[in-house]
Amino acid sequence: MKILHSVHPDDFKSYQTALIRERFLIGELVQADQINCVYTHYDRMIVGAANPAGKVLELGNYPNLRANYFLERREMGIINVAGDGEVIVDGQTHSLKKLDCLYVGKGVRNIAFSSRDQEHPAVFYILSAPAHINYPTTLMTNTEAAKVHTGDTSTANRRTINKYIHADGIKSCQLVMGLTILHEGSIWNTMPPHTHDRRMEAYFYFDLPVGQKIFHYMGQGDETRHITMDNYEAVVSPPWSIHSGSGTASYSFIWGMSGENLDYTDMDSISIPDIK
Repeated sequence: MKILHSVHPDDFKSYQTALIRERFLIGELVQADQINCVYTHYDRMIVGAANPAGKVLELGNYPNLRANYFLERREMGIINVAGDGEVIVDGQTHSLKKLDCLYVGKGVRNIAFSSRDQEHPAVFYILSAPAHINYPTTLMTNTEAAKVHTGDTSTANRRTINKYIHADGIKSCQLVMGLTILHEGSIWNTMPPHTHDRRMEAYFYFDLPVGQKIFHYMGQGDETRHITMDNYEAVVSPPWSIHSGSGTASYSFIWGMSGENLDYTDMDSISIPDIK
C-alpha cells in the first residue's frame, strides 16, 4: 500500500507541478481485476478502488495497518461509478447500481467485489477511516440520497450534490461521503472555494469524457496552485487547502472527508475576489 505523507502549507508554496502530483495525486487507481489502496497521513484516510472486470476481488489485509484484518479498527464507504456490481460483506450480498453507496462498519472481516456483467464491469471507489464504534452495514441508493441543487448556468457551476454518509444520513464514526454531478455545460465545482481546518478531504473524478481534462486547484486561498487530472483519478486535500476544480467538459466527482466532526457545513469560505 502506497503511503502519502502530510505536507506543511509553507513548504507547499515552493512545490512545482511534478512534486504536487507526487505528493497529492492518486493516479492509476482503477485497474482491471485489481484492488488498489493508498494510505494517507491526513486523518489516516485510505483511498482505494476495486475493478472486478473478470473475477471476484477479495479485500485483503495490509502489513502497514498492523491489524488482524482491514476493518478491525476502521470503517469504509463504497460508491459504484460504473456497471452494476455486488459487494459481499461477511457473506451477505449487496447489489450496487451506478451511484449507489454502501457503508461498511468497523469489525467486518470479509469484503469481496464482483460485477454483474463482465462487458460492463463495476468500478467501486473506496474510502476508509479509523473508527471506534460499530455502525451497521447500510446500503443507500442514489434515489435515496439527500439532494441539493445549487449553482447557476450563468456561472457554469450548475450542479446536484448527493449526500450519503453524513450526520443526517448513513451513520458513521467520522467518515463523510457523497458525490456531485455537474449539469451539461457547467464545469466549475466548489466555487467559491473553502477550507475546513478540522477535516481533510479527497476528490475522485469520474464520467469525464475521453480526451478532456480536469484542472484541480489547491493551496491556501491567497497562494493557489493547480494540477491537471484525468478520469478515475483521485487527489488528497489537506485541511489548509482549498479543493476546487474546472473541467474542459462536464463531469462528476466523489467527495469524502474524515476528521474531527461530521458537520457538512463546517467550512471556512473564501470569496472569489480574495482568491490569488
